Amino acid sequence: MTPRITDAIKTDHRELENHYNKILSASTEREKIHWKNLFIWELARHSIGEELVVYPVFEKSLPDGRAMADKDRHEHNMIKDHLQKFQNMQPSNPELEPTLNSLMNNLSQHIQEEENNDFPKLEDAISSEESEKLSTSFARIKMFVPTPSYASSSAPDKPPFESAVGLMAAPIDHLANRFRAWLHTSAMPDSSAG
Repeated sequence: MTPRITDAIKTDHRELENHYNKILSASTEREKIHWKNLFIWELARHSIGEELVVYPVFEKSLPDGRAMADKDRHEHNMIKDHLQKFQNMQPSNPELEPTLNSLMNNLSQHIQEEENNDFPKLEDAISSEESEKLSTSFARIKMFVPTPSYASSSAPDKPPFESAVGLMAAPIDHLANRFRAWLHTSAMPDSSAG
């Protein structure tokens, strides 16, 4: 059974919170790096999925949808700014945890607004079938997000995709156009297409 979009988003939110806690509780530098990298990658995948799949449906399905989507995009931009700083820090940097805490504070506020306001409105406005289709599209977009460079030699190394933040900051319209048809098929996108 396919989850509804709200359930898929909430699962990601809990995963991000778990990764955050694992960074803080890591007992070795290697463990901290592992959880830091995983947190960054999962946040990039999640954000791109929301921006490409969910926010356009806000705009189409809700009377105040454009304002909601614009607010959420603005919050994503603030989170991206914090993530850029955090991504470039070594575990030994004394500013790592304060930077992560600031990032998570903004992210937690965003998560609460989505879970308590945005997604209940969306679920009321669309059918269960539509919600499940959104969830499938969201999962497919997340599959597209490349493995980070620290985990794969095939990860992007050319601007603007050399980092998770670079990928998140990529022109969403370009990504959306490339993957709009693919979202509703079982085929993988052609990564060699420009």
